[in-house]
This record gives sequence, structure tokens and C-alpha cells, in this order.
Amino acid sequence: MKIETPLLSELAKALEAERKRQKLSREEAAAVCGVSTSFIRDVEANPESCSLGKLVRLVSGLGLTFHITGLSKTEGEPS
Repeated sequence: MKIETPLLSELAKALEAERKRQKLSREEAAAVCGVSTSFIRDVEANPESCSLGKLVRLVSGLGLTFHITGLSKTEGEPS
């Protein structure tokens, strides 16, 4: 699965805006989300290079969720 760069840029801007809305510094957000301060900086500046696992931790730590649509189920997977 490839996520298009414009979508990642929008996600980065939205995450930064949410962090600021919650009045969290990068250091505070990193502590709450279980990631490093440099990861927060990297996500906000260059999301293409970020680990999906850490990105999910950041999203979850900010109280947000991902919704993915259009994935095909593999055989034997529950509906």
C-alpha cells in the first residue's frame, strides 16, 4: 500500500494543528504518545520518512483514530 505524498502532508499538518489545539509542546506530545521529540518534529516536517507504527502511536496518543477504507479481506478472515 502506498500513501500519496499530498495525503501525508495533509496528515502532518492536521497532526501538528491537533497537537497545538491541545496546547502540547513537542516534548509533551512525545511523552504522552510514547515517541521521541525528534519523531514529532520529523512527522510534522517530513512525514514520508516516518514509521507507520510510530505514526499510529502518535495518532492514538493525541486521541485520534485512523479509518482505512477499500482494503480487501483475505480468505478465512472474519467479516
